Amino acid sequence: MIDLAVIGCGSWGLNHIRTFNTLPEGNVCAIADLVEKRLEHVRAIYPDLRCERDYRSVVDDPTIDAVVIATPGKTHYEIAYASLLAGKHVLCEKPLCKYSEEGEQLLKIARANRRLLMVGHVFLFNSGIVKLKELVDVGELGTLRYLSASRTNLGPIRSDVNVAYDLCSHDISIFNWLLDSEPEVVSATGASFVQRGVEDVVLVSMKYPSNVLASIHASWLSPKKVRQITAVGSRQMATWDDLQEPNPIAIYDKGVDTVRDYNDFGEFSQMPTWERDVRLPTISLDEPLRVQAIEFLKCLQHGGTVRSDGAFGLRLVKVLETVVTSMHQGGSPVRVEL
Repeated sequence: MIDLAVIGCGSWGLNHIRTFNTLPEGNVCAIADLVEKRLEHVRAIYPDLRCERDYRSVVDDPTIDAVVIATPGKTHYEIAYASLLAGKHVLCEKPLCKYSEEGEQLLKIARANRRLLMVGHVFLFNSGIVKLKELVDVGELGTLRYLSASRTNLGPIRSDVNVAYDLCSHDISIFNWLLDSEPEVVSATGASFVQRGVEDVVLVSMKYPSNVLASIHASWLSPKKVRQITAVGSRQMATWDDLQEPNPIAIYDKGVDTVRDYNDFGEFSQMPTWERDVRLPTISLDEPLRVQAIEFLKCLQHGGTVRSDGAFGLRLVKVLETVVTSMHQGGSPVRVEL
């Protein structure tokens, strides 16, 4: 059994406590949070759980094997650094950190101490996204042409990171995983309407290897909650809608043939298209956070790798830094330096 401590007991931290305690291989034996009301709330649910105000108290405890970090993003580096230095395995919520220099340091310490560093990119464990990955990998969509994502809602509005670090990080992690690569060039524009200097709306365009294009619209200021991805291939198209349970994936047997030459506008306007069936494959709706926790514990007990390790998280931070650079340059295309 793996003894864990959860640092940060907001709503997501509580989900981690619940999830790990439902697994026979996991045991949350301690938590830490600066806010006393949160500790009182946890005590009421888990009266036998050790509660601390200072995260160092649990990080320095030799009986604890691993630490789950569910604090605001600006604190991730400090807590992960201390945890890895103390010999703990770490599951850190996304983003891993704010700056790539910090991520490189965390990765270096994790490797030196032979500790697992995993980043909580939970949508990589979403059964709909896993199905989409399968469609891409087996070539069912054909040659992938472009990806587009929309992730909007009215809040929650954060102050420690902008909407790119908060929301775009989800879709960039999905795109990177689907394509097994990172974007080469990024162009982004954003605006701060609620808090000065903290973008709450962003539009991102990215170009991946093999000329695959990708775009993201993310916003904290939208009247409707949307979590959607469209994947367009040369053979078929697919959509993922996280709010359309029990069938979040739809596969469209439709498209247009590539015609390089045509004689007149009449021929151009009649370029061959096809529209056939729409399939809704059966998806097992497992809780993504639970699947992620299982993979974390499995790796600790039996070895192997996780799909969102520290190196994956670091590369994503570098993409996010490029998004911010492009926004500050008025949307100019910026190469991603990996």
